[in-house]
Amino acid sequence: MKKTTLFRQLIEAEEILIQPGVYDGFSARLIEQMGFKSGSVSGAGLSETTLGWADVGLLSYEANVSRSRDIAACVDIPLSADADTGYGNAVNVFFTVRGFEAAGLDGIMLEDQVSPKRCGHMDGKEVISAEEGVEKIRAAVEAKRDPDFIIKARTDATATHGVKEAIRRLNLYAEAGADLLFADAILTREDIALVAKEVSKPLSVNMGFGIRARPTTPLICARELQDLGVAVVSYPRLCTSAAIMGMRNALGVLKQSIEEGRVVERPEFAVSFAEINDLMGLGTIRELEQKFLTKDQLASKYGDAGKPANEH
Repeated sequence: MKKTTLFRQLIEAEEILIQPGVYDGFSARLIEQMGFKSGSVSGAGLSETTLGWADVGLLSYEANVSRSRDIAACVDIPLSADADTGYGNAVNVFFTVRGFEAAGLDGIMLEDQVSPKRCGHMDGKEVISAEEGVEKIRAAVEAKRDPDFIIKARTDATATHGVKEAIRRLNLYAEAGADLLFADAILTREDIALVAKEVSKPLSVNMGFGIRARPTTPLICARELQDLGVAVVSYPRLCTSAAIMGMRNALGVLKQSIEEGRVVERPEFAVSFAEINDLMGLGTIRELEQKFLTKDQLASKYGDAGKPANEH
């Protein structure tokens, strides 16, 4: 089965689809290893880890497609991409969809913010007209070559015009051919339920973790979201925020070791070299070496036995 077809089936299933956000090979391989059925490439995660700057529309189309292609190629589960505003008008959107589809992604999210966009939970957002948003979705639908490739239409109108306008826009985008709908930064459980009830296509929501400095979408467990009528829930910042905390803890131990002049052992702060190699597919590389390298090549690499010793 094509991954796009599987992705569509997962969205349309009765059980809510849980999509952790990924931003590199570590995070993508890890969610696959842990049994998640799909993931979403986080535009914020790519901007922050690639450029070192906040999610305010600085990541280019070329950089986004390139990184997303590499991430999609290292896992077998469906992944969707974040294409921000489509990098221009409806004509640009057409070629943006073509680019992400050719890169091996299984769906794409397009939003109706004014470019340069910003993270949906930041102040200062602006939205384009609903009419322009519709034309962008129409172009996206016409551009895709695979009918199962998912077009996810996002509106940020909740923050600027209220939830009723967000619902109106989402239904217009659904009529234009969007497969999945997303109203970002919904502020109450009741509004999530209202949007799920009033829109004509499956609804996706985002959930965040950590300390919240300003009002944002309330944290609701996946089972309750399913009961509210939500089809897909994404956790776009979970992996990035956890990675920052993990690195901060590990670097704190390193500083302690330097200051105290001794080795400080905190094995719970870091996985082993063997675990990294296992996660990153070294076993598959070894199998390919055994299959395709000559006996002399294997002996040169690994000695007379022709097989690698256990990694340490």
